[in-house]
Amino acid sequence: MSLRDPNALRPKRIALVIANPAISTTTGWPVGFWWSELAHPWLAFHEADYATEVFSPDGGACEGDAFSDPRHASGYSADDIVSRGFIETPHLAALVAATKPVEAITLDDFDAILVAGGQAPMFTYDAAITLQARFTAFLESGKVAAALCHGTAILCHATRSDGTPIAKGRTVTGFTNVEEDAADEAAWAMGALPRDRHVMPWRIEDRLRAQGANTIQAGAWRSFAVRDGNLVTGQQNFSGAATAAAVIAALGA
Repeated sequence: MSLRDPNALRPKRIALVIANPAISTTTGWPVGFWWSELAHPWLAFHEADYATEVFSPDGGACEGDAFSDPRHASGYSADDIVSRGFIETPHLAALVAATKPVEAITLDDFDAILVAGGQAPMFTYDAAITLQARFTAFLESGKVAAALCHGTAILCHATRSDGTPIAKGRTVTGFTNVEEDAADEAAWAMGALPRDRHVMPWRIEDRLRAQGANTIQAGAWRSFAVRDGNLVTGQQNFSGAATAAAVIAALGA
């Protein structure tokens, strides 16, 4: 016997995008997506009876940033039981092992797109032309377009059909300068970088402001998301559930 309501309408469909693996040009570390920015939105969408598919710019196997993995020896994300549950559930882990390429995302098939973060977007989304185009298409069609943490790097590269930055004139959030400062301090304390170098090659908050966006935040490491029409943005890795909730509200659930 099915536990689902047989009278339910077609579920909302979400295209959740994570980054392909890359190498940081600043630290030399392998970088990827952030586990909580996949797992927490996925859970929120699942509980709303949405159907969620996982994509990446190039498709194929993806890797989480080391410190985002609850099993990592550092213990940095050890309390993230939602991500641990995702990782240890075989059919969910398989979604990360074989992501679909973003070119397979169509407006007709999905109600919203959500671009998760991690470190890799800062080094790769400038060249993710198809992802930029898909994100802009959702935004300009009136469908919900969302980005989270360093995934908001997509806002810094994508442009409207008239060539203007998609974030211009919009109220948005994303990984903040004060949080980048904290990440730098941590890397310097670990001896991973000399003090004249930074973890990230550029900063989202600075870029968005330069493009004419109104950037807001809730303070360092606080869960926060903001909705401006059909554009939803989340501040950082603790904002996955809040970002998903804003997407669900925007879809009218």
